[in-house]
Amino acid sequence: MEPNGSVSPPKDRPRPRWSRCSSSGLRYGSFVNSLSSLAAAEEVVHKSPISPRRSYVAVAVLCYVNLINYMERYTIAGVLINIQKFFDISDSVAALLQTVFICSFLLLAPLFGYLGDRYNRKYIMIAGLSIWLVTAACSSFVSKWQFWLLMLLRGMVGVGEASYSTIAPTIIGDLFSGAKRSAMICLFYVFIPVGSGLGYITGAGVANVAGDWRWSLRITPILGAGGLILLTLLCPNPPRGAAETQGEGVAMQSSYREDVKYLLKNKSYVWSTLGVTATAFLVGALGFWTPAFLSRAQVFQGLQKPCEKEPCNPIDSYIFGAVTVVTGILGGCLGSVLSRWFSKKRSNADPLICAVGLLGSAPCLFIAIFVATASIPTTYVFIFLGEVLISLNWAVMADILLYVVIPTRRATAEALQISVCHLLGDAGSPYLVGLISDVIRKQQPDTHGWNFQSLKYSLLVCVFVGVLGGLFFLLCARFIADDRKATQRLVEGDPPPQPGPAGPQPSEPSEPPLELSNREK
Repeated sequence: MEPNGSVSPPKDRPRPRWSRCSSSGLRYGSFVNSLSSLAAAEEVVHKSPISPRRSYVAVAVLCYVNLINYMERYTIAGVLINIQKFFDISDSVAALLQTVFICSFLLLAPLFGYLGDRYNRKYIMIAGLSIWLVTAACSSFVSKWQFWLLMLLRGMVGVGEASYSTIAPTIIGDLFSGAKRSAMICLFYVFIPVGSGLGYITGAGVANVAGDWRWSLRITPILGAGGLILLTLLCPNPPRGAAETQGEGVAMQSSYREDVKYLLKNKSYVWSTLGVTATAFLVGALGFWTPAFLSRAQVFQGLQKPCEKEPCNPIDSYIFGAVTVVTGILGGCLGSVLSRWFSKKRSNADPLICAVGLLGSAPCLFIAIFVATASIPTTYVFIFLGEVLISLNWAVMADILLYVVIPTRRATAEALQISVCHLLGDAGSPYLVGLISDVIRKQQPDTHGWNFQSLKYSLLVCVFVGVLGGLFFLLCARFIADDRKATQRLVEGDPPPQPGPAGPQPSEPSEPPLELSNREK
């Protein structure tokens, strides 16, 4: 880069991309052509330095590892009743297993985001996943008196998952552009609910067959070892921003403090992050407690006997897991279709879709919670509807981040969003629901019926958070159109406006320019 900050790209190559500290908004598809909703111009075709075939293979590998990632995360929830019987622990103590895991996840995500924007992303994921495989396997050998060790190992599992979840979406963003990128992002994030559902099913199924819940924790490390090999052999590390620069990639010299400052000034990023946080709160609490809630509801109605010893009846984990898989696929695909359709008519369609999803899920969850006292089938119907509405958001939320953050700061943006949404979302939501349940339970003698009622009332906090998350996305919708247009101008090669006689605008401080680069640290 020249001393004066300008860049002279080679002839016939794209002009350098510029960065500004105002909101950024490259339209990363959102399940439409990334440029069609922003300007009435012919479609721009970007050429990736990675062959199409290799790019698709890489996405398949990343999706597989993402599937295993979420299977492992929710295996614990699938055998939660068995764990509580094995260690003889209360609701709030049992929820600490998820809280400890998420806390390590969120604390390490900023570190991996910083590294992912500066060093080889493939090697970072390989190192993190190796730690995950070892610690996940070790957690299956704890004894009845080592609940503390299980918590410690669950925390270490978060190391690997933090590295992967932070970096993998940015690699997909650099392999594809426009509608193809949208489709690949949709596919990647659909595997979150699919993996979660399979985690309930495989966890409960293996525990039931083996007669020991610890065997359920040994399945995902075996499957994950295959994923690690595939990742090592088949996943490339494309230049950052390659999809927008005909394979050249971009580089920018900036400090971590400058990156964070840039993101905090991006209103669309801030409000969407708060919306993602509300979604994480819902998914964390419902995903952890719903199988146990449904099991207690059946005991309350006299449909099944209380679990006195292992293995406990796994039917609720099976059904809820299947519901999660189906609603994840249905909601994810429906969200992408709605985004593609409405983005042609409204530039702020994506956050509005997310708002409708969360606001619509609130009454469904409310009805499901209270109808469980009388009808389990009706409860499943409203759980199904609520999960479909929540799942509308998965790929759309990810797309919003990718098109409002410049390429060289996406890993940092992913990491900070992960940290915030887990810190204020699913790190504490399972424990909060369990704690409220324990407090309510102490108000009356401990009976199976009152155990169900206490958990029912504690789950009402999810309804409130769903409404709050919808409001956050509505606020995001106010700013996203301007943010998207601003970053489109930068990424398409239009330089930042030169300061006039009055000097630069205070609301849009200058940023170091991005330069074309194929180099990788």
